[in-house]
Amino acid sequence: MASPNTGAVGVGGNNHTVFVYGSLLANDVVQVLLNRLPQTSTAILNGYHRFSIKGRDYPAILPVENKKVTGRVLIGLSATELDILDMYEDDEYDKRIVDVSLLDASEVLQAYAYVWANSTDPDLYGEWDFEEFKESKLKDYLEMTKNYVQELEDNATSLDKK
Repeated sequence: MASPNTGAVGVGGNNHTVFVYGSLLANDVVQVLLNRLPQTSTAILNGYHRFSIKGRDYPAILPVENKKVTGRVLIGLSATELDILDMYEDDEYDKRIVDVSLLDASEVLQAYAYVWANSTDPDLYGEWDFEEFKESKLKDYLEMTKNYVQELEDNATSLDKK
């Protein structure tokens, strides 16, 4: 668990922390999904590798010895926001509790991370590059995310009317 001065209490309660390493590194994507930008901190997940996935714009992580993934933690998420991320990540990922090292606070805290469910997926390769994603894919990805959120809202509205 993080110290109280960071505002993070890790995993549990109604104040969740999530380690992100792909499309959710983009503030615009987080803003569209959660309708706010939570507190963040740069973090490292040791013992994992970030792979590109053939035919996909987003990455996958899997445990790999002597590797590390640099990302960030989203701090202070509500249970509803965590549910939104669970739906967004879908069943291709398993949500796991991991230990991440915060770069700016020299501390380790527990966070949720979405780990690729198929550890033997032949479509995983190389190293996914966030800067390349930002330059060539983010604009279209952001539109897709807006459409996804609109679809969720439309479905919720139609359920409310029943």
